Amino acid sequence: MVKRRRLIFKEVYGDSIALGVKVATVRLNSSVKVGEVVDVFAGRSYLGSAVITGVEVKKVSQLTDEDARLDGFRSRDELVRELRSIYGRSLTDTTEVKVIKFKLLGR
Repeated sequence: MVKRRRLIFKEVYGDSIALGVKVATVRLNSSVKVGEVVDVFAGRSYLGSAVITGVEVKKVSQLTDEDARLDGFRSRDELVRELRSIYGRSLTDTTEVKVIKFKLLGR
């Protein structure tokens, strides 16, 4: 049996993922592909499986308010602040990130 990849989120994002508010994530490194089914965790809690519906490579400077909204943030600025708190000073406007869209399928 092949082990599925995981999307792991901070525990604080669990409710917004479960409610379908957060349907995307911005990652520095990820090799997930469109159509792939992954296991989704918030902290140590298993939220269910999800299908990857989109993967788009962008520079941080190209992130939009829509990207932020899909990721559960109110604005692009709020999203970028969170990304910088996670990835630190190495994240600049020219850093390439992946906007990963997903649909939770359930437990």
